[in-house]
Amino acid sequence: MRLCELEEKEVINACDCKRLGFVADLIIEECTGRIEALIVPKGGKLCGFFCDGEEYVIPYACVKKIGPDIILVEIHERNGKPR
Repeated sequence: MRLCELEEKEVINACDCKRLGFVADLIIEECTGRIEALIVPKGGKLCGFFCDGEEYVIPYACVKKIGPDIILVEIHERNGKPR
């Protein structure tokens, strides 16, 4: 799968069914080439224009399913922050 295909999928938190946004970037481990995390800007696709630069950094271990239209992740939040 290519990054451009991941960018078209909406990221949904399976714990609370919250829409987090769309994948904007990846963190890749240099030595192994494995994906370490997904970067999802808070505020959706137009975040570069309308938000304050905050983003979700979602560890790849939290990705539960990549479907044809969405990416399901499991992030347990406490007081609005991942734990």
